[in-house]
Amino acid sequence: MTKISPRPVAGKPFRKRFGTVLHQETRHMKTKLFQTLILLFATVAALAAPPGQQGKTIFTTRCAACHAVNKQLTGPALAGVDQRHSIDWIINFVHSSQTLVKSGDKAAVALFDKFNHIQMPDHPDLSADDIKGIISYIKAEAAVGEKAPFAKPGHLRPAYTPLTFANTTFFVGYLSVVALLVVALLFAVQIKEYERSTRAQQ
Repeated sequence: MTKISPRPVAGKPFRKRFGTVLHQETRHMKTKLFQTLILLFATVAALAAPPGQQGKTIFTTRCAACHAVNKQLTGPALAGVDQRHSIDWIINFVHSSQTLVKSGDKAAVALFDKFNHIQMPDHPDLSADDIKGIISYIKAEAAVGEKAPFAKPGHLRPAYTPLTFANTTFFVGYLSVVALLVVALLFAVQIKEYERSTRAQQ
């Protein structure tokens, strides 16, 4: 009588391989989810930033060492710069002041001569929108400087700040990010529970 050998039944080796693949896929999903959340948070933060805030940040880090809004320092005071020059001229000057000087631009040469031939650093990495943001900040600060001697402190700095559209956008963006983080954490917990149940069955 011929003895028939039973077929091998998928057991622990198969479940172990399956568990390993599942673990790798889960880790990959977590990484992608984390990267997506970081990108979303950065986007929401940029969109929710109050108008002029980005211009203020760039002015503080790039311009404040040599320029003030209402006072001459190493370079000229920048209040009214948008009235003295066109926006295109300002963008070109910020990108490379010496290019304008060497091209013979009268305004650029006059500034270069007036301030003892001190070369302004080039900022080619700033976009047109970045520079426009700086100008918006300068205009806002110049307006505050003009009103300061005649306005009452209570009018300049009220005890409370009314809720504006920019504030609302910020809070909505912030709550959206928090909600997404909560969902991501719940999803991660569910995946972890599934991994544990899979390992328990092995």
